[in-house]
Amino acid sequence: MFNKNIKLALAIAIVAFAGYQFAEGEIGNGIFLILLSLIFVFLYFRNEIILLSFLRMRKQDLEGTEKWLQKIKNPESALTTKQQGYYNYLYGIIFSQKNLTQAEKYFRKALKLGLNMDYDVAMAKLSLAGIAMQKRRKREAVTLLQEAKKLDKNNMLGEQIKMMQQQLKRI
Repeated sequence: MFNKNIKLALAIAIVAFAGYQFAEGEIGNGIFLILLSLIFVFLYFRNEIILLSFLRMRKQDLEGTEKWLQKIKNPESALTTKQQGYYNYLYGIIFSQKNLTQAEKYFRKALKLGLNMDYDVAMAKLSLAGIAMQKRRKREAVTLLQEAKKLDKNNMLGEQIKMMQQQLKRI
């Protein structure tokens, strides 16, 4: 809900006040304030609206996910680079149901900005491979599938990759 810089400023102010409490001999208050400041540091690296959007996504509620994402007015200034990547990744998933061209744009932007987890990168590349396959770009789809297979270390996407490879053979 707050800008990333405001979160950082609040964390610094709370830590400074915690230092004052330690100097006054109020050790319990200082410890509590340090723990409170950790919440703002956590929210600096993990945006609360994106976390709530992922919760909606887990429930397969694409409309709810889109409503939460629309609450972020200016993602370039409000989010860190990785958070912008996940912002675009979520929009790519939403638009993969509606408009493939828009979804492709969002997935490419998410990959360019970066995603933290290999599974998310593999999922984005798998989705891009599916879009490329539907647009009859076989060479690009094969490359993206190979990259997704390399990134899928726990073999969570193994079935989808095999199914897409079989479909590519038919093209």
